[in-house]
Formats: sequence, structure tokens, C-alpha cells
Amino acid sequence: MLNKIKFGLPVVLAASMVLTTAMANELGDHYKGKTITITIPYGPGGTYDKYGSSFSNHLGRELPGKPTIIMQYMPGAGGSRAMNWFANIAPKQGYNLLVPLDNSIVNQLLRPKKMKYNANDFRWLGSSNQTNSVICIRSDSGVKNVSDMKRIKTIASVTGPASSTFLFISLAAKLLDWKVQIVAGYKGSSRAMFAVEQGETQMTAPNWLAWGSKVPHWFVGKNPFAKCILQNGYEPDPASAMKGVPMLTDLIKPDEKPLALFLASAGPLGRGLVLPPGAPKRLVAPLRAAYDRMNKSKKFLAELKKRKLRLIPTSGNDIQQMVANTLKSASPAVIKRARKIIYGK
Repeated sequence: MLNKIKFGLPVVLAASMVLTTAMANELGDHYKGKTITITIPYGPGGTYDKYGSSFSNHLGRELPGKPTIIMQYMPGAGGSRAMNWFANIAPKQGYNLLVPLDNSIVNQLLRPKKMKYNANDFRWLGSSNQTNSVICIRSDSGVKNVSDMKRIKTIASVTGPASSTFLFISLAAKLLDWKVQIVAGYKGSSRAMFAVEQGETQMTAPNWLAWGSKVPHWFVGKNPFAKCILQNGYEPDPASAMKGVPMLTDLIKPDEKPLALFLASAGPLGRGLVLPPGAPKRLVAPLRAAYDRMNKSKKFLAELKKRKLRLIPTSGNDIQQMVANTLKSASPAVIKRARKIIYGK
């Protein structure tokens, strides 16, 4: 047995080296002397921007030809403006990448007339994070727990009607009978958080990663500025600060849980990269391999830690399968009910 293990390891490594070389050969000089543009669906300062910037600093060195990578911001409509542009207008030659919305699937199914894309048509290269949506509220709002939301009037700041912040707060408010006014139109989670800080609103609901990387000081000390009262996902977020924060699925009726789990499909998509529909198929496998190597890079991990971001990697192939399976198995009844609750139609 020992001899087999010792013998098997170099064989696996050799096979891996051959595969990597073959993929590099597949790309050839495609990226030599070229510039890749990564589109961010929100403005500067948010976790989409921070991950996108980290990708731009490290992905290029994993590609033959060491292309230059730059970023462009395309905020609007809760990120759907960039999604629609990327699916239908962005050049298809492989020099354009997008940090897609984590709720790409949810938006496509809830608002098919507004979302001019099919999430499964994107070529998913991989993801570097998974996370839950989390509602946090100012401590001086008088809200100490979820139950208080039924009697205390609050104002929530969100980005747009396609954003995770809007979807989560809208669904929770309806299912738990909250007295909350939702104000949409903020250009990214940073602006929505700033509104909370300035007292324009009392709460918002990005993922915990956004809270923990931007305003961790809000949640420390004997009298913290804010507290987290609710999260949504397939499982509780592993962050230590999220310990004890209730899950939406634990507070609603059994027949309502499919609605919460439907929105939870955003979590595993996390923060990653996609190629546009129609991009050359020969680029997909080599770019996925390059993305995987980036996720394993110590320099990439060091930059994420410096930015107070975390790494929970998922391969592009796994995400592609998850997107396809989720779209295929989505219940029309659940979609219809979620649309009625969130948008009133």
C-alpha cells in the first residue's frame, strides 16, 4: 500500500502538469499583449469591487501571455444593468469578464421581463466566496430582536429592486409582519451602509462579508453601534460574529420555507467571474484552471486577508452545474408566490 501511494503521487502530479500544459497550449497567444476588462455591477467600495480588484491583481499571472487586467464599474438597477449589458452587448472574444450578481438565478426567475439573460448561458469560471444575506440594524432604533420589528417602525436602505438587500428585506418583512419602509436607489452596499451610519435609515441587508469587511467596528464593545438580527442561507454563516443570529427558515411557517431557500440560492454563487454567452468554448477550461490556480495562490489569499475578505472556493464546473440544476428544479409555484410577496404582482 505504501509503495502504491508513493508511486501514485508523482503520476498524479505528472498528469496534472500535462493537463495544465495542454490548457496553456489551448490558449496559445490569445492573451499575449492583450487587456482583459472585468466589469463590476456596482460602484466602488463594495465587496464586488474588492473581490474584482483582487482578481485583477492576480488572475493575469496565471494566464499565458500575462495579460493586463483592468476594471470598469457599471452600477444601476441593483446590478441588473451590468448583467444585461454583459449578456447581450459585451464583446465575446474572451477579453471581457464580469463579477456576476450572486442572485443571478433569483432575478432571472422573478423578473424575466427585466432580466435579459439566462444565467446558465454564462460560462462560470469559479467563485472565491460563499455567504448569507444578513439584516443588521442600528442599536438606537429600539430593536433588540426580530420580534421587535413587528411593533417598531423602521426604514431600510437598499440598492435596487434586483439586489439581494431588497429581496431579503422585502421577503422577511412580509413573512414576519414587520413595520419597515424600504428606500431603494443607493449605489452599492457601501452607500446603503453610509445611510445607516448617517441616520437616514436604520438598517440594510448585504451579506456578512460586506458587514465584516467594511464596518466591523459597529458590532464591538458594550454598546455596539448596530446588531445583526436575521440571516438567510442554506446554513448559518460560519463567521464567529454570526453565532446566535437566527435563520429566516427557523422563524417562518413550514410552507414558507421554500421561499427563503429560493432566495438562498444566491449564497453559493458568492463572488467570482464569468465569460459572456457566446465566448469561444476553447477558452472555458483554461480560464477555469487559471481561476483555480489563483484561488490556491498564497499571494491571492494574502490580499484577501488584507482586505478583510475570506476565501471559500468553488470551481467553475461545480457552479455551472448548480446553476443549471437550480434553474431546472425551480418550482413555478414558489416563484409565483415569491414574486407576489416581494413585488406585489
